[in-house]
Amino acid sequence: MKTIEFNEEVLFATEFIVQIDASDIEDLKQKAKQNPRKRIRICAHKDIKDHLHEMLIVHEKSCYVRPHKHTNMTESFHIIEGKADIILFHEDGTIDQTISMGDIASGLKFFYRLPPSCYHTLLIHSDVVVFHEITNGPYRPEGTIWASWSPEETDLDAVSQYMTKLAKLTLNEPV
Repeated sequence: MKTIEFNEEVLFATEFIVQIDASDIEDLKQKAKQNPRKRIRICAHKDIKDHLHEMLIVHEKSCYVRPHKHTNMTESFHIIEGKADIILFHEDGTIDQTISMGDIASGLKFFYRLPPSCYHTLLIHSDVVVFHEITNGPYRPEGTIWASWSPEETDLDAVSQYMTKLAKLTLNEPV
């Protein structure tokens, strides 16, 4: 698969017909491992201005996806490999719902579609999770709202404590 690098976490496929196989996913896993934020994506769409964004994304277990919502974007998510919980929040940061997900062979949910304006995050349970995400474009950074009640990625101690707390809450354990 031929790609061009947008940045260390985002690649764009350059072929007219995008085709991805198991060796491409293994390459993406290695690249995610080398990235400081432990993630990478390959975009099948050609430009951030496209009206449909389709990506294959790899996140390692240690990857923190800060809770956020998209003001005008619908998001579809299909797990290809691994296991993770999608955690949906109320506006005040309390957990609304947890969707336990895995690949189709896991017996768990493997697909969801999220409407705009729902706070969500990802709690990864496997060493790596590979998923296919589709959303509407064009990409506008101001369309993503980071949850004020969640720690910023740069506050590593707060992130660790927050993720531990989320893991306990989703398992109904005492916090």
